[in-house]
Amino acid sequence: MSQSLVTIGSKEQFDALLKASKIVVADFFATWCGPCQQIAPVYEALAQTLGRANVLTFVKVDTEKNKALAEEYQVTALPTFILFQDGKATQTVKGANLVELRRIIKKLVTEVDSLGEGSSSGSSGDDPWVGAEIPRGYSDITHQVEIRNCELLNAEEDAGPVKVLFESSKPVSLSKAKVPVKDFVQSGADDQLLLFVPFEGSVKLHTLQITSIPEEGQDEISRPEVVHLYINRPQNMDFSEADDTEPTQVITLQPGDWNPQGTASINLRFVKFQKTTTLILYVQKGTDGADAVRLDRIRFIGEAGTKREMGKLQKMGNEG
Repeated sequence: MSQSLVTIGSKEQFDALLKASKIVVADFFATWCGPCQQIAPVYEALAQTLGRANVLTFVKVDTEKNKALAEEYQVTALPTFILFQDGKATQTVKGANLVELRRIIKKLVTEVDSLGEGSSSGSSGDDPWVGAEIPRGYSDITHQVEIRNCELLNAEEDAGPVKVLFESSKPVSLSKAKVPVKDFVQSGADDQLLLFVPFEGSVKLHTLQITSIPEEGQDEISRPEVVHLYINRPQNMDFSEADDTEPTQVITLQPGDWNPQGTASINLRFVKFQKTTTLILYVQKGTDGADAVRLDRIRFIGEAGTKREMGKLQKMGNEG
């Protein structure tokens, strides 16, 4: 269980959390409540995926043990989920309404990103999940990604937002408890994706790690096979432009390149990636002519450089 999922033992503890964390999501439940138990694994997975200490905190409030809190916030149905921002209740979801809960979670993600806290620096205090070994002498610099200005084209609308690619948490698909949380991205119309990644400064990229974990039995969804990389472009390309432009590096992945964690560790032509301010990752095709391609996590391994002023890089053109 994530450290960002907190079990409330008293009103004093709850009040302190409301002051300490910018955003709090509270699950008011009871152990005898059937719907509460049914939705609990989904709620825990959301906390594990999205929780950030002192920024976005998920809590569980047993109404039998905390009757004063249940009365204070007028909890009349179980479960009840209440969203708090800056200590004030702003939204309420009554019942095990997964659709509405997910809608609010998407709003939470937007709120967190707007705070500039959306990087994968592991602010929850846990050691970040590692999909593959990091080459000696280098470090994970994924936290250098300026997530608010990333852009993903041809993504399926029902999949996770682009920020999930850079999360430091373990992909939900690798957990033993299979829960309906989409913390991955997947292409929509065909097996192509275009991802624009700006960095907070000029970085040196040594290795690209891509994690892709298609579900068993879904042959129409595949891992990437051919990936083109482009660096230092001021904005994203469209697909025709990407096809007509000489890439900085072409990557062709074979089945043996993927480890048991579903991660491929790709050595980059280091001399070409010494001063990288933006990177475009173009999944040109998936394996075996699949209908769609899936990405769960992306890691950048290398050396961080001097940060530029935040917001100086502006996205141009159409939104994806």
